[in-house]
Amino acid sequence: MKKRVFALFLVMVLLATVFGAACEKEPEKVELVVWESVDGPDKWIEQAGAAFTAKNPNITIKFVNVELGDSSSQIALDGPGGVGPDLFAAPHDKLGELVSGGHILETANADKVKAAVLPACSAALTYGGKMYGYPTSAETYALYYNKDLISEDQVPKTWADLYEWCKTFNAANPGKYGFVMDVTSMYYTILFTTKGGNRLFGTSGADVSSSFLATPNAIEGMKEFAKMKEVINLPAADLGTDTADGAFAAGTAAMHISGPWNVSNFKDAGLNYGITTLPALSGESTPAASFSGTRGMFVSAYTKHSKEANMFAEFLISEEMQLLRNEITGALPAIDVKVESEYAKGFIDQLNYAFPMPSVPQMSAFWDAAGSASSNIWDGADVETELKALDSAIVSFVA
Repeated sequence: MKKRVFALFLVMVLLATVFGAACEKEPEKVELVVWESVDGPDKWIEQAGAAFTAKNPNITIKFVNVELGDSSSQIALDGPGGVGPDLFAAPHDKLGELVSGGHILETANADKVKAAVLPACSAALTYGGKMYGYPTSAETYALYYNKDLISEDQVPKTWADLYEWCKTFNAANPGKYGFVMDVTSMYYTILFTTKGGNRLFGTSGADVSSSFLATPNAIEGMKEFAKMKEVINLPAADLGTDTADGAFAAGTAAMHISGPWNVSNFKDAGLNYGITTLPALSGESTPAASFSGTRGMFVSAYTKHSKEANMFAEFLISEEMQLLRNEITGALPAIDVKVESEYAKGFIDQLNYAFPMPSVPQMSAFWDAAGSASSNIWDGADVETELKALDSAIVSFVA
């Protein structure tokens, strides 16, 4: 009996030794590939990755440049082939497309994440009643103004006043413009269609039976947009984002519409500028409504490291990382945290009048058609004809 007890004791000691040795083995080494844009977000991912690895030595982060506007189409190609990322950044309006394509996983610990982020951000990343991804920033655009060319009390409160101010400024300042904006993208020019509470795909943003872009209010608002050509006598081909940004950065434009991504760029350009809400459309007293966007970090459905990918994504919405992103890029945090920035107030104020870009799959049919319509209207095409054609193109896609 004693021999049996002793033998059993030896077996237990041996098992304990083996188990202890297994526990002492280092965790599996994991490298997470993250797609993001350059000019700020790349630096954030690299610095956040270093901080994350310091807390989780077995996990390293590899940044790969895939621009925000390209990631949704690229994941459809690279993901199934096994050469895609573990996580990637994408705008929330691509959510429906990503979900229907089976390219992303649901948010891990969704209730915890929803409680941590701004309600508008969690709503933007919810589709079909389920949450996907992690919001890394909230954004909208607002009115930048060069304080050396226009004082704060001169900044027009309505588009009609902005038109008149520009006529006077242009006449007195040859070679300069009172105002510039990207007229080729309805990301910006959508603001002119929001008269009377009109919204793309209806008030819910999910009524795909119509684009709601050819309503009487939308037509009237876009006519106000077309009139601005009289004080910015440039063709649409010469008024894209790069040109408009460049004109404001060079000090040749008094006002410009852009987002928080340009805060550091214009600061580095040495501009003395301020940011305020958009002018009101005719007949209205509140700032024109703008698109609001939530930039999401999504876990790829094709990753082999979903646990670690979710860990890093959740780390990105911590207070420390959200403040770091704001410091590097100027982007507004997706969580309720105070930022020390003289420029943040203008965007936060405009967010009160912003509405989320719809995230229905039909948005993929919207952008190119809407951009063409916006450009054509700027170049003199009939507003009503262009908007009705745009509506038909989107409805046809829906059908």
